[in-house]
Amino acid sequence: MRSIVRAASILIVWGAFADAGEPMGVRHVVVYREDGRFAGWPANHGIWSWGDEILVGFSRGTYRDRGRFHHIDHDRPEEFLLARSHDGGEHWAVERPAPPGALAGTAGMRHGRLPKGSPIERPVALDAPIDFRHPDLALTIRMENTNNGMSRFYYSYDRGHAWRGPFALPLFGQPGVMGRTDYLVEGREDCLLFLTASKADGREGRPFCARTSDGGKTWRFVAFIGPEPSGYAIMPATVRVAPGELVTTIRRRDGERSGIDAYGSRDDGQSWAFLSTPEPDTGDGGNPPSLVRLRDGRLCLVYGVRVAPYSIRVRISEDRGRTWGRAMVLRDDGGSNDLGYVRSVVRPDGRVVSIYYFSDRGTPTRYIAATIFAPPQGGRGD
Repeated sequence: MRSIVRAASILIVWGAFADAGEPMGVRHVVVYREDGRFAGWPANHGIWSWGDEILVGFSRGTYRDRGRFHHIDHDRPEEFLLARSHDGGEHWAVERPAPPGALAGTAGMRHGRLPKGSPIERPVALDAPIDFRHPDLALTIRMENTNNGMSRFYYSYDRGHAWRGPFALPLFGQPGVMGRTDYLVEGREDCLLFLTASKADGREGRPFCARTSDGGKTWRFVAFIGPEPSGYAIMPATVRVAPGELVTTIRRRDGERSGIDAYGSRDDGQSWAFLSTPEPDTGDGGNPPSLVRLRDGRLCLVYGVRVAPYSIRVRISEDRGRTWGRAMVLRDDGGSNDLGYVRSVVRPDGRVVSIYYFSDRGTPTRYIAATIFAPPQGGRGD
């Protein structure tokens, strides 16, 4: 049904930083690393957790220098893999999900870019409603390309061991839909998706909210999140902060500025208002945000910065995204701007586990890392 590809759980760095007089221990763990490989983009795949069990998706390919970033060889196969931890992110095993047709009674889940000339797996109609309240649910949303095209979704009822899909998402009246995994469960058959549409000119992109009330058999457009940008606004990361109230953070680029903006909704996604710019500069091309709600209600934003020193940083908001504390560096030892695409979860003990791709100085290898840290206690760190 599935196979173990490689396990990696090497503790590589201990560190600490202080905020408002309270230190928080920081440690970095290798999730997956292999010389000559490109491993990347957890934000494109998704992260799920059940207590101390954490599952995250990522891409694995062959390293190739492409001049700017995303140094993956697109002429060779790209696999979609999963990494699982049973101890809150301290140790990891990497899994290769079952290929199409291997799961009895289901449509298999194809992982990865196929070699040129290979047949493409086609999405099918969902045959039964998804139970979004299932205790072991994992849902992932993927896209065909970054400008125009369809998106699809898959789901699992056993914490990502066996998947069903692909199932097609509609275009919602847009030129194209670029789906990554960002969703909020509202009820047994009710779920909000946060996606990116092509702009009117066919280029990426503009974020929007969609909803199903029948377990994913049909989806409807709810609202755009913010005006159409001159550059792009993509890759939302969303949390619920109160009944009916949502906060999302968006990767934004306008002209030479690449940063992160925050928007809020007080009517379950039907309308959105600009809140703030938590991070004005994430470097060349920008980097997507990872947003989680801490146990005390504060918001925690983790993201990569593609300007030297290449880093993973965190900011805290105490007022539901309206203002943010100073940027705190989780690590700034990156070897290049080819990093980030963070996804995070909050452990039962309140620590945050953030997973991203990274490279060390002096080596081309891109690998998946996790940073585990305790958020600062009180104060915004200004």
